[in-house]
Amino acid sequence: MPRITKVYTKSGDDGSTNLGGGQRVSKDSLRVEAYGTVDELNSLIGQAIAAGLAPPIEPVLRTVQNELFNLGSDLCFLEEDKAKLRLPQIGKRHVRALEEILDRMTNELGPLENFILPGGSPGAAHLHVARAVCRRAERSVVTLAADEKIGEWTLRYLNRLSDALFVMARYENRHRGRSEVSWDSRA
Repeated sequence: MPRITKVYTKSGDDGSTNLGGGQRVSKDSLRVEAYGTVDELNSLIGQAIAAGLAPPIEPVLRTVQNELFNLGSDLCFLEEDKAKLRLPQIGKRHVRALEEILDRMTNELGPLENFILPGGSPGAAHLHVARAVCRRAERSVVTLAADEKIGEWTLRYLNRLSDALFVMARYENRHRGRSEVSWDSRA
């Protein structure tokens, strides 16, 4: 576990930062953008938890927050550096766990008849924002993957997580007695 004794270093004042392996890159590099968006997503999940969520959702999201730290670490290191170091990484088991949650909650909720508008209860609204940022993180990682190697399960994890956040928002609304608002394509 890293020990942080000082939050500021002043080394990034020129607009650059270090990757996990020590390489110096611009703070607007594709890799920094990708793990920065994952960090933003993690913060939004924390905000959703703080709003208060249905009992089955909160413990799952606490696990997801730790996994997102692993994902950020995974993205912060180049693949050649990861081969030399023992680092936490996202794997098949993480993706499978999200699929199990998705299947369980979807079975309880039943199928959707139409697209729904984001919103409802405060917790569900936070989960919808987190879902949208998760999709942005996924797009950032797709862009990064076009130029550099990334972890094998990174994209799959983000894809499943955005789906899980959507289903959790629906579940939260049902738990709070809030009905879903269908998209009115004639509006």
